[in-house]
Amino acid sequence: MAEERDVFPRARGRTLSAFREDDEGQWKAPFYFIQGADPQFGLMKAWAIGDCDNGGDEWEEEIKLTEQAVQAINQLNPKPKFFVLCGDLIHGMPGTQWRKDQEQDLKNVLKNIDQDIPLVFVSGNHDIGNVPTPETIDDYCKHWGDDYFSFWVGGVFFLVLNSQLYFDSSKCPELKQAQDEWLDAQLAVAEKQMCKHVIVFQHIPLFLQNPDEDHDYFNLEKSVRQELMEKFHKAGIKAVFSGHYHRNAGGSYKDLEMVVSSAIGCQLGEDTHGLRVVIVTAEKIVHRYCSLNDLSSQGIEKELMDLIKQN
Repeated sequence: MAEERDVFPRARGRTLSAFREDDEGQWKAPFYFIQGADPQFGLMKAWAIGDCDNGGDEWEEEIKLTEQAVQAINQLNPKPKFFVLCGDLIHGMPGTQWRKDQEQDLKNVLKNIDQDIPLVFVSGNHDIGNVPTPETIDDYCKHWGDDYFSFWVGGVFFLVLNSQLYFDSSKCPELKQAQDEWLDAQLAVAEKQMCKHVIVFQHIPLFLQNPDEDHDYFNLEKSVRQELMEKFHKAGIKAVFSGHYHRNAGGSYKDLEMVVSSAIGCQLGEDTHGLRVVIVTAEKIVHRYCSLNDLSSQGIEKELMDLIKQN
């Protein structure tokens, strides 16, 4: 594990060592980061054969797509501040036979990311289980770092949440309570401190298109959703970035934007394999989903680059 931690500086102690608040607590200038979601090694084969529970014994396609994502990010200039992966890193659920191989193959791809671009890992349902336990969460943390944490970049406050605790915490209620208490403390910080923006990353979206939509597999239950939306709105959070849906979607609740990004890996709709470029200026957060092919061949379009160059 020590060697792996050298390759991936991961969240420990509920923060990221790559970003120190002393250095990053003040606004300096516009910047950008890259959001990806659901590389989910193994799903493409499982989906193709119609057996998402037991399929997934091959993941060569996902390896190639994630390699393409890493190469595209590495050639961007200027470099993004970080690359966040919003969950479902692999398809194999806890305890399944291909899980360890999928994890190792993903690590082998991600270790090629430019060492000056920190990785931010978000836990998904396939990473810790649809009904997580203390054991599955502990196993995730050993491999990928803390399941929830906060960090500062350029005067912007980022929160990473374990959304599975909001989906079904029946086997680990004490862990959900701990995250709730931690989140309340972090939101109090967000309200008090003069941060330019507050941004949340979680795997499961609050909602897909409408804050009042019915609950299903791809969003959070309505009462849980409402409580979080109100908490986030009150704390001044501007945007929540998620994955899970394997399609692009999103909407707004008051002045909170819900951004749902499609997958690096398996597509369940009409979108292409891609990444989201997110520009953070003093006034706003601007984002665009880019196909891996376009990002690889053309980089970030001029309109977005001009926003980064503003002082």
